[in-house]
Amino acid sequence: MKTIRSLGRALLVCIAAFAFPAAAVGAEEPVLNVYNWGEYINPEVLKKFETDTGIKVNLDVYASNEEMLAKVQTGATGYDIVFPSVHMHDIMSKLDLLHKTDINQHPGFKNIEPAFLRSKTDPKGEYCLPYAWGSVGIQYNREILGKDITGWRDLVETVKAKGLKFTLLDDVREVIGVGLILNGKSVNSVDPEELKMATQTIIDLKPYVAAFTYESRPMVEAGDVAAGHFFVGAMIDVFREPKKLGYVIPEEGATMYQEDICVLKSAPHKENAVKFMEFYTQPEVAALNIAQQTNGTPNLPARSLTPDHIKNSKEINPPPDVMAKLQIFVDLGDDIRKYDRVWTQIKTAQ
Repeated sequence: MKTIRSLGRALLVCIAAFAFPAAAVGAEEPVLNVYNWGEYINPEVLKKFETDTGIKVNLDVYASNEEMLAKVQTGATGYDIVFPSVHMHDIMSKLDLLHKTDINQHPGFKNIEPAFLRSKTDPKGEYCLPYAWGSVGIQYNREILGKDITGWRDLVETVKAKGLKFTLLDDVREVIGVGLILNGKSVNSVDPEELKMATQTIIDLKPYVAAFTYESRPMVEAGDVAAGHFFVGAMIDVFREPKKLGYVIPEEGATMYQEDICVLKSAPHKENAVKFMEFYTQPEVAALNIAQQTNGTPNLPARSLTPDHIKNSKEINPPPDVMAKLQIFVDLGDDIRKYDRVWTQIKTAQ
C-alpha cells in the first residue's frame, strides 16, 4: 500500500522504529497499537502524536486487507487501530469488529470532505475517519519503453513490439478489475459472463506479465520490467527520477482506493485510539502525512498545506474528467467467491 500502499514484506521491515510488538513497555505507560499498510504513515506523524499526547505508539504493518482481517479475526492481536479500505470497512462492520467512536462529533471532523464518507455501513462517520485515497495505475520506465504511455492498451502494444514485460498486482480485485475495465464493465460486477470476459482478458495478457507482485517499484526503477501495475504512491519514485520514471492513470479507466482509520471493538486502548483519530483531523497533521505519502487526502484544508509538487500533481489530484473514470470497490458479500474461482483460473493458466 505505504509511502506506497501494499508493499511487499521485504520493505515492511524498514519501519522498525515503530515495530510491534515493541519491547516490554512499563505497565503504566499509555500506549497505542497501530496496524497499518506497510509504509503508509509518515513516522513524523507518529512522533508528533507521541510528543503531543505522551502516548507511546507501536506500529505493525500488513500487505493486504485480507491479511489484516485474518489476523484481527484471531481475536488475540492487541491492536487498537486499523486502516481498512472502504469495502473492508463495510465487511468489518458487518462482522461487528468495529468500535463506535462518534468521531463525527469532534470539531475537527468538519475538515473531512463529505464525498469521502463512502462506507455504506458508516455513512455518517460514526465509526471511522476517512484517511487517504488514490488511484491504481501504471508506473513505467520511459527509458525502457522509449516513450510515455497512455494506458493499458498502449502499454501492451509497446511491450509486444519491444519484447518487454510488465507486472500486475498480486491482488484478486485489482487484477480482475483491470480485466473488467478493459471490457467496459464495472469493477464490482458479479455477472458470470462479464467475469468470464475479464478473466480471459487477463489470461491473454499473461505472456507479457513477468509476475503478480507488490514488489514492482524496484523492478521498474532498475529496468527489470518496463512497467508495473501500482498505486499512486509510486509518485515518490517519479518525483525522485522524473526523467526516467512516470505514472499514469490509464485512459481506459482505473480503480481508486480509500482507507479509513477504524478502532477495533477488541481494542485494549480505545480512549487512546480515539485521541489519535481526533489528532488526525488536524489539517497540519494530514498534510504532514501526505507530504511523505504522495496520496490524496480527504481533509480539505490540508490540501492547501501540502507541498506544491503534490498539490499541483494531476496524478495525485486528478482533474474532474479523470476522476469520473475512477471506480472504487464495494463489498460483494458471498459473491466474492466468484472472484476467488476466476482468480485461480488466472493464476494457473499457462
